[in-house]
Amino acid sequence: MEAALASFNDFLGAVDDLVWGIPLICLILFGGIFLTIRVGGLQFRKLGKALHYMMKNEKGAGGEVTSFAALCTALSATIGTGNIVGVATAVVAGGPGALFWMWVAALFGMATKYAEGMLAVKYRSYDKETGHALGGPFYYIERGMGKNWKWLAKLFAFFGVCVGLLGIGTFTQVNSISSSINGFFDPDGLAIAFSAFGHDYTWATVIGGLLLAVMVALIVIGGLRRIAAVAEKVIPVMVVIYVVMGLVVIIFNITALPDAFVQIFEGAFGLRAAAGGALGAMIIAMQKGIARGIFSNEAGLGSAPIAAAAAQTKEPVRQGLVSMTGTFLDTIIVCSMTGLALVMTGAGNTGLEGAQVTMYAFAEGLPFLPAAVTNFLVMLCMALFGFTTILGWDYYSERCLEYLTNGNMKAVKVYRWLYIIAVFIGPYMTVAAVWTIADIFNGLMAIPNMIALLALSGVVAKETRDFLRRLDANGGHEEGMVPYVNDPATWKSGSPE
Repeated sequence: MEAALASFNDFLGAVDDLVWGIPLICLILFGGIFLTIRVGGLQFRKLGKALHYMMKNEKGAGGEVTSFAALCTALSATIGTGNIVGVATAVVAGGPGALFWMWVAALFGMATKYAEGMLAVKYRSYDKETGHALGGPFYYIERGMGKNWKWLAKLFAFFGVCVGLLGIGTFTQVNSISSSINGFFDPDGLAIAFSAFGHDYTWATVIGGLLLAVMVALIVIGGLRRIAAVAEKVIPVMVVIYVVMGLVVIIFNITALPDAFVQIFEGAFGLRAAAGGALGAMIIAMQKGIARGIFSNEAGLGSAPIAAAAAQTKEPVRQGLVSMTGTFLDTIIVCSMTGLALVMTGAGNTGLEGAQVTMYAFAEGLPFLPAAVTNFLVMLCMALFGFTTILGWDYYSERCLEYLTNGNMKAVKVYRWLYIIAVFIGPYMTVAAVWTIADIFNGLMAIPNMIALLALSGVVAKETRDFLRRLDANGGHEEGMVPYVNDPATWKSGSPE
């Protein structure tokens, strides 16, 4: 039995390496570079405008939630434990140079995220009776590429449901939250609640897992508006707390900052490696940094446009600009706080793993605070980051299931309860195969989405030029601008049902 399980785990590991290998990473990275060229480096030229739109909701537009709430819903899924644990893993495995390649992936990923948000609004669907908006890769594949490609849209939606229920939305997040809670309240594992399957589970794990499941149930049962309402309030607060912590570490260790950047840039190109090993060190740093960057901000995976489609906006390009700020905030801001703290304090060379690396970095970087305080703050951020990711991925996977079942809301309601059950049992799922399966489905989502983005890059470029032309003709002001006209007759799949 043990031999069969080991063989199965080896098989899953091989599939995971294949899915998340160099080809997929190159597809997402070079897809971002290609889209950057098609839109003329919009993410660099119009970042200020995008940040302005992020804070200013559009008036009198269709959709279910405000543009900012849609962004927060997307951020709730992307700003997760990967910003703390994922960055630490990348720096430990790939060295400080991994952080540089994470930045590169984010800068080009902003163009990818822009294209996703823009296409999601352009090709979204409305329920005429309820006003319910549905959009994302499945609709811009079907309506942009044509009904002959509907099988690709269904494939994306299937992978999306699997990722939500079996992967990043439930087990991985819940287990990370439980581990951080247990590590803070009962690090020695003394208060054992019960034992099962050869593992001891503490009262901290049991109580924390139960409270988490109840909180998730109270929110997801309320649907998108309740998820968006929570995300709109929690996301800004938790980002500010974490960024302030990172900035304090940088300020109180400012003398180490120049050397940290030297380590990052030299490590990125293998300049600190021994003779003959520079190329290998560079490749490892590149692979770890780009992979973790993509995993963190999800640019190219096709998840964020599902939330963007619900935004109250009449301008697809406007929402695309707002969407791309998510990658900027997630990786350039939040992940950088983790990465710089790790490099400045040397935490990546301690032999620690996962969240313990980040906890060590903040404890070393904030010596004027007791270690218990810094560990509590990191634990709190991990819990909040993971909690909002659970909410965001519930929404994503529900919309994928809604598309798969042609709008069968009974199936969606049943799925919500399955999702809650998965959260409830998450703390006790210790089988390594679960995390590997989650990683595989996460990568598989990206393939149909990137095919669609590249196929529709001409539409992205055309819509971008049209918006900027109308904006310039109005003196750069949004109010009073010639309105956008979205003609479904030009879609390859024809008008909406």
